Amino acid sequence: MSGGSRCALLPIVLAVCLAVAAATRPVPIAGGTSRVAAANGTCHSRVAPFGYACEEHTVTTEDGYILSLQRITSGRGQTAADGGGKVPVLLQHGLMMDGVTWLMNSPNESLGYILADNEYDVWIANSRGTIHSRGHISLASSDSAYWNWSWDELASKDLWAVAQYVYSQAGQQKMHYVGHSLGTLIALAALSEQQQVGMLRSAGLLSPIAFLDKMSSPLARAAADIFLAEALYWLGLSEFDPTGESVHSLVTDICKQPGIDCYNLMSAFTGDNCCLDNSSVQVFLSHEPQATATKNMIHLAQSEYEN
Repeated sequence: MSGGSRCALLPIVLAVCLAVAAATRPVPIAGGTSRVAAANGTCHSRVAPFGYACEEHTVTTEDGYILSLQRITSGRGQTAADGGGKVPVLLQHGLMMDGVTWLMNSPNESLGYILADNEYDVWIANSRGTIHSRGHISLASSDSAYWNWSWDELASKDLWAVAQYVYSQAGQQKMHYVGHSLGTLIALAALSEQQQVGMLRSAGLLSPIAFLDKMSSPLARAAADIFLAEALYWLGLSEFDPTGESVHSLVTDICKQPGIDCYNLMSAFTGDNCCLDNSSVQVFLSHEPQATATKNMIHLAQSEYEN
């Protein structure tokens, strides 16, 4: 890509980032609260209203990050249980998402609920930096040092700590693992360690990635090609948060302009989706996108342009 083309694409990419930020203002969701009500937890806001038994857990990584973990121990109409004796399944979300990914649709359409209804012991992970996993034993999420990590640490620290915890809590039963997008990349990295493999029955990889040079989204590729994440990092932005409040009024004006369809901006990043309707988009945007480390975005971008 030429230097001139990169410069021409920069305002497009920035406009998309702003539009996504505007779309993520908190909105009410069925049976729960908005994404800003972190104190209530996912069990309270998303799981219990549908009649599922759910527990909130925390796991501390070896580098001090305190991660939120939800456990759905029984499905609808089942006798409340502690999950003992059931086969555990660990669900790991993708980039700029959190564990609510597995619970966004109705119970008949969300994998977390479906597994619980089929008598699995369901564990839902939330990576560091997401809204329910921003704790640390010594750092505040406002400290730049808090964000000094990439997907390397998600594989070697977060996934390792969570898998060990689930394995222990489930009575050392081997677990099934399901990862989406970035959740597949960190699994592939983590599974190079024999200890991780020994805790698994199977691994299901949804939208698996090992390299990013085959991305179909022109805007996502452009963001990597123009080194957008690197620019933000050198500007001192260690947290990559596309939901900043300061841009809402600007984006509202942008979205009102003729020919600008903010609904389709999400598809510009993710690719066309035949089955999304506006209500689904609104539920999604009430929770996502989540923050990640700018360093993580740089590492992912390098995977794209180095291949």
